[in-house]
Amino acid sequence: MPFLLGLLGIIAAAYFWAQRAKGASDMAGDMMDMARDVKAAARRFGFTRKHNMHPVDSIDDVNLAIGSLATAFHELEDLPTAESRAALDVQLRKHLKLSAEEAQEITILGHWFVNECGGADPAVTRLSKKLFKLDGAGSFPTLMGILNDTVAATTGSLGRKQSEALDDIKRAFHIS
Repeated sequence: MPFLLGLLGIIAAAYFWAQRAKGASDMAGDMMDMARDVKAAARRFGFTRKHNMHPVDSIDDVNLAIGSLATAFHELEDLPTAESRAALDVQLRKHLKLSAEEAQEITILGHWFVNECGGADPAVTRLSKKLFKLDGAGSFPTLMGILNDTVAATTGSLGRKQSEALDDIKRAFHIS
């Protein structure tokens, strides 16, 4: 009898570890898919990461900078819902005159930039400065249109972090 209990224990332990390994394998597959999506989006926009330079500093497309900044702004308050992501996607297509695929790829790259910056707060600051360097104050009205319309379509009001981020954006664009 003890032999059977020991055998059942070994079988249960093997099953437990096999399920953990399967979960880890699934997670690794998801990470590979996400990396593939980022690479495809970067290729589409001609984005190439330069060595010894932060990825945000390598941006040379105004639409990519605007979309990435809007994505970072969007991610400031909690985790974005599917509804708010869809609203951002619609506003990017509307204001930047992008296809659905281009808007989706910009948000993928924008999320990657947020991760590379260490969070949405530093990403907003860094992307604002980069956008100003690329286009001066010319892209400010477009950016504000995207941000205002996205907020209006989702929560209707800005959160505390988003209000502070607007001050950072205005400061980067030298607007008082």
